[in-house]
Amino acid sequence: MSKKSARITAGILGGLALIPAATLFLTAPEKPTPAMKKPFFRRNIAHRGLHTPDRSIPENSLAAFRRAAEKGYAIELDVQLTKDGQVVVFHDDTVDRVCHGSVGRVDSYNYLDLRELRIEETDEYIPLFFEVLETVGGRVPLLVELKTTKNRKELCEKTQALLDRYNGEYCIESFDPMIVKWYRKNAPEVMRGQLAAPADGYIKSGKPPILSFILSHCLFNFLTRPHFIAYEIGRRPLTVRLAAACGALLFGWTARDREGEKDNDGMIFEHYEPEHYY
Repeated sequence: MSKKSARITAGILGGLALIPAATLFLTAPEKPTPAMKKPFFRRNIAHRGLHTPDRSIPENSLAAFRRAAEKGYAIELDVQLTKDGQVVVFHDDTVDRVCHGSVGRVDSYNYLDLRELRIEETDEYIPLFFEVLETVGGRVPLLVELKTTKNRKELCEKTQALLDRYNGEYCIESFDPMIVKWYRKNAPEVMRGQLAAPADGYIKSGKPPILSFILSHCLFNFLTRPHFIAYEIGRRPLTVRLAAACGALLFGWTARDREGEKDNDGMIFEHYEPEHYY
């Protein structure tokens, strides 16, 4: 082999040797403390409360949260801001799907107007986050998802201010790495999680393919260093499995039967009533 070929080969091998180190840097988590881990480890978590398939107890309603707490299930819920800056518990960007006959983005409504709407044609209204905290009253742990918004900082600050006054166990998660990053910087004592899914889900929502790949492989972990990754049930990419091997908890979403419990440290479920722990 010529000296030139040897240098080229050495350069290629050196570059390849850097790939594992770079991948580890991009995906490494922060290992949760035992105290962070304890409330959620091997726990089944009711998705948007313990709502019913027939929608008589609708998702993200006070009735669903009350029912979950009474039955001892940890609770997953979603928070976002109204036009006038109130923190409400609601999943979708718009009210169209669950508030029949009403349309528009949640953040286009002032809260007093939003409160007039009803969820799934029941008597349930869209609750303020502090009402949910009062309803649960610390009886079960909460997994709080902060929705992507143009007012990330305001949502994070207001959500955490309410949680600071809450006498109960909780952690936070978001699909938005910048929200998880905010928690890393401003509330490092709170267990934080990165929500993620396969790339095709992001592409369907309108995100560019490259960004979809990055998000689906949790390659923003170098900014967020999450304590756990909540990934859509199914095959996880190598980068997510690497993060788990480095100490991150793995949560699965959203189970509708008991399949998959063995592969997760926590399971977010709906439409059935599993054991509390597994």
